[in-house]
Amino acid sequence: MRIVLVANRRSGSGRTDADRIRQLLAGAGAEVEPMGLDQLDAPLPAGTERVVVAGGDGSIGVAAMAAARAGVPLAVLATGTANDFANALGLPTDLETACPLAADPAARTEPREIGLVGERPFVNAAAAGLSAVASRLATPHKARLGALAYAFGAVRAGLTASHTPCRVLVDGESVFDGDAWQVVVAVSGAFGGGSNIGGTRHDDGRLDVAVVPAGSRFALVRHGYRMRRGMLTQQEDVPHHRGGEIEVVVPRGTEFNVDGDLRVLDPARFSLLDGGVRVVVPR
Repeated sequence: MRIVLVANRRSGSGRTDADRIRQLLAGAGAEVEPMGLDQLDAPLPAGTERVVVAGGDGSIGVAAMAAARAGVPLAVLATGTANDFANALGLPTDLETACPLAADPAARTEPREIGLVGERPFVNAAAAGLSAVASRLATPHKARLGALAYAFGAVRAGLTASHTPCRVLVDGESVFDGDAWQVVVAVSGAFGGGSNIGGTRHDDGRLDVAVVPAGSRFALVRHGYRMRRGMLTQQEDVPHHRGGEIEVVVPRGTEFNVDGDLRVLDPARFSLLDGGVRVVVPR
C-alpha cells in the first residue's frame, strides 16, 4: 500500500506527531510518502493508492480534494481539537487503532461529498453568525480546554453577539431574507465541537442550508440543545433547504466558520465537487 501522508503539525495545538504517525503506518505495512498541505495542488506521486490526512477538520477538505482528483480513497487520522468529521463518521480517534485502519488495503470505504466555496473545499459546514463568533472566542482556550473551548465560545456568543442580516438563495431562488442568529451551509452538517444540524445526506448530490432566524436569546437555548443533539433542522421555526448551489449574502467583512477556520467569503457561493471522494471507515 503506497500512501501519501499529509500531517498538519499545527492541528490540535501542535499535537500532530508526524514522525510517530509515519512509523505506525509503516509498521502496518505501508510505504509512506510525506507531503505538505501546500503541495497538494501538484499531482500525487505515481502509484499512490491512498491519501492519509492527520490533522483537524480544516485540513481534511484540501486532502479530500487531492484524493478525489487522483481517484484514490482518503483516510483520516483525527489529531485536531474538535475532530467533527471523524466523530460524525465513527472513526477511531486513537492512533494505534486509526493508523492500521488507514493502511489496510482491504479497508471498507464510503462515498462522501466535498463542498466548495469558490475553489476552497470543505467537508463539514460553513456557518456565519453565532458559530463564527463562538469560534473566535474559543480559539484562545483550545490548548487548555480542548473541544470544550467550543462550548465556552458558544455560551459567550449566545450572551453577547448580535444577529446578522442575510439573504439565502438556493439554486437561484430566494428562500430567506432577514436577520438571523446563524446560517449554516452543510455537507456532513457537523461543526462546533460536537454539534450537527442533522438531516443531511452524503449521497444526494445536494448541499443543505439551515437558518436560525433572529429572535429572543432565550430561544437560543433550545436551538443550542437541538444542535448538540443533531436535530436543528427538525425545528419548525428553522428554515431548511437543499440544493446544488447555495449563496449567502451578508454584509461585507462578515466572517464564516469554514470547517473550524475563520474566513471572509466574497462571494459566499457554495457548490459540490462532482463525484466527491471515498473515505476509509471501520467495518
